[in-house]
Amino acid sequence: MTKKIGVLLSGCGVFDGTEIHEAVLTLLTLDRAGAEIICMAPDIDQMHVVNHITQEVTGEKRNVLVESARIARGEIRNLKDVPASDLDALIMPGGLGAAKNLSDFAIKGTGASVHPEVKRILREMVSAGKPVGAICIAPATLTKALSGKKPEVTIGNDQQTASAIEAMGGTHKTCTVDMIHIDQKNKIVTTPAYMLGPGIKDVALGIEKLVNQIMSMV
Repeated sequence: MTKKIGVLLSGCGVFDGTEIHEAVLTLLTLDRAGAEIICMAPDIDQMHVVNHITQEVTGEKRNVLVESARIARGEIRNLKDVPASDLDALIMPGGLGAAKNLSDFAIKGTGASVHPEVKRILREMVSAGKPVGAICIAPATLTKALSGKKPEVTIGNDQQTASAIEAMGGTHKTCTVDMIHIDQKNKIVTTPAYMLGPGIKDVALGIEKLVNQIMSMV
């Protein structure tokens, strides 16, 4: 049976959407593992649009689903139309979109709210005992959505973010870029990726381990 793995995207670009290297490495590793990939994103406006050369906010408006479709080569579903029953596992790449569009953690920290459809899919997956992976900053949004489950996650070693995760009901585990942390109870796998970097070859090590671990848990 081909394993159906969801990839939850948050736009296109590290400063206002999905981190593209992290997403592509996830998709590549899943494809090599023989997974059927189901890309998805919420149909909402981005929090804002950032010029990735100057890192300044522009006055543009962009849609998270439309922007995410760039990474998915057009093959993408509206998150609201994806029940957990369609998936064997789910992976969330990072990028600031995971903390600006899937939640508002980047702005509100521990007082963040998670987009209702993001919260729904994460809770459905964990309740069904299906594995969930989260990369880079995405574990912060995951922790907020699943605070009652007391998830164990890593974002690397950034003390401020780690403290926020603990305050939101999670347990933070310090890891290097080539490591993953496995929360056996909740079937959650996390890796720091570009929270540590520094380069694509470095983040690839942890992401490949995360994807292969998720595949082995299905």
